[in-house]
Amino acid sequence: MIEFIDVSVTYPNDIQALRDINLKIEKGEFAFVVGPTGTGKSTLLKLTYKEETPTEGRVIVAGRDVTKLRGGAVARLRHGIGVVFQDFRLLPQKTAYENVAFALYVTGASRKEMRIRVPEVLDLVGLSDRSDAYPHQLSGGEQQRVSIARALVHNPPILLADEPTGNLDPDTSWDIVQLLARINIRGTTVLVASHDQHIVDRMNKRVIALDRGMIARDEEKGRYYELAKP
Repeated sequence: MIEFIDVSVTYPNDIQALRDINLKIEKGEFAFVVGPTGTGKSTLLKLTYKEETPTEGRVIVAGRDVTKLRGGAVARLRHGIGVVFQDFRLLPQKTAYENVAFALYVTGASRKEMRIRVPEVLDLVGLSDRSDAYPHQLSGGEQQRVSIARALVHNPPILLADEPTGNLDPDTSWDIVQLLARINIRGTTVLVASHDQHIVDRMNKRVIALDRGMIARDEEKGRYYELAKP
């Protein structure tokens, strides 16, 4: 589903965000990308939906070389990738329903499609009874659920989450990650950048650890930190 081939990213100030990344995320997989702040986690996700472009190498998503996409092809790529951010990025003047519906509106969806699809995803994230609430009336966890609903409204095969629990308390963080796990069970490929050691260790999923822009470790059922060998 997602493949990085000899990918490096060097910014104009000569800071190297990623170096020689070779990585494959299979269809339907759930994986964490972990590592200290500034080690390239967000850059890795941004490459997937072409928010960033590699200095070297290729990024393949669903069989397409993302590095070669332009214009409308980039829009079609992003249509198939849901993205969830740490800071929610909701429109403050719109209700939960309207925030989710807006993601359909900007792609030209009909009002009929909105009336069907928006309640479906709000129900999926457990917010059917909060659809008329504005962001300032919602808790942090509820705002993140709206963000997830918005990311899912196009029924994308890939969901990327960049530090989705960074602004949440531990119990709410666990609820959000469990929601992402349920979405994964439905068939969506989920890739989560996280520095939440407790969550990563408790989930027991694939862990891709970055260190100074390189893959230091890739374990099928991993932990945030590598366990000391006896």
